[in-house]
Amino acid sequence: MNLDQLIKSCIKKNRGAQETLYTLYEKKLFPVCLKYCRSYAEAEDHLHDVFIEIFENIQKYKGKGSFEGWIKRIAINKAIDKYKKNTVFDLKDFEEEKITEEITIVEDDLPPSFERLIKLIQQLPDQYRIVFSMYELDGYSHKEISKSLRISEGTSKSNLHRAKAILKNRIIQFKKGAKQIKKSHES
Repeated sequence: MNLDQLIKSCIKKNRGAQETLYTLYEKKLFPVCLKYCRSYAEAEDHLHDVFIEIFENIQKYKGKGSFEGWIKRIAINKAIDKYKKNTVFDLKDFEEEKITEEITIVEDDLPPSFERLIKLIQQLPDQYRIVFSMYELDGYSHKEISKSLRISEGTSKSNLHRAKAILKNRIIQFKKGAKQIKKSHES
């Protein structure tokens, strides 16, 4: 069964087709969920909610653009909506604040695994995690982020800067801890 047939079967609420679609895309959507959620368990719940949303609205997919892009947008938008509803963003307008230091993460500073980096991102405060994920991991512009989160572009830039600063500090701390552990094992 090709993707078009699978989508048509899902529109007809065919459970087998829904299960097949889930199996095809769960591994592609789960990393998206991990970036926007605070924990692995929350990401699993979010993935479940995303697929419910997909199945309830699959008839709205008109075949324009990739299906994978369409479901990825659902996952991102659902995460953003959840935090706009359930979390009071402490988002101040920092447009006039001057950001003097550009934060860059050098490859040598990266933790040893993708899983560790995701955990560090998940530990960011909600507003920083969402802006960081949208900008750095999903390629949204500050203009798109500001519109989606209803914040100014300056606030988006400031939140990104702060997220990078926090991540850089945590990566440095992680590297120091890893070096200490390595030294103690060598002794």
